[in-house]
Amino acid sequence: MLIKTIDVNKGMPGNYSGRCAGVGGYQLEVYLDDERNSIGVVLPSKKVRGLDLWNYFGNFSALGETAEWRMKGKKPVALIVRLNVSDQGDEKPPTSYLIVSRITGADVCVTDIVKPGKGQNARAQSLADRASTRPCKKTDRG
Repeated sequence: MLIKTIDVNKGMPGNYSGRCAGVGGYQLEVYLDDERNSIGVVLPSKKVRGLDLWNYFGNFSALGETAEWRMKGKKPVALIVRLNVSDQGDEKPPTSYLIVSRITGADVCVTDIVKPGKGQNARAQSLADRASTRPCKKTDRG
């Protein structure tokens, strides 16, 4: 993802937001707050729907470099991003999850979190292709 900086909060080190190109009139905003990453989907109307990934994991996190837009014709219907989440303690490598979100008009939400394992990418893609029929995932933290 090529990210253009939108804002850096100089009073709060570690706070950052950026924007990168998407498809079909959509874009992504990338957020960093206290070493935790999240994203927002910018609708063609310029309204932003935050996915609040930090509400699913309390530990430090970092977004992967690629966002995969799942399309129906020329319209995005789902999004897959990788989120690398640090376990308690820095000595272990982070756990790499795939976050699946549905995009239905102005409604955007996380539907699935795919744990690492054999076939992780294919499973996330399959879930993304059915995301429009899946419920929004409740957060673990609230």
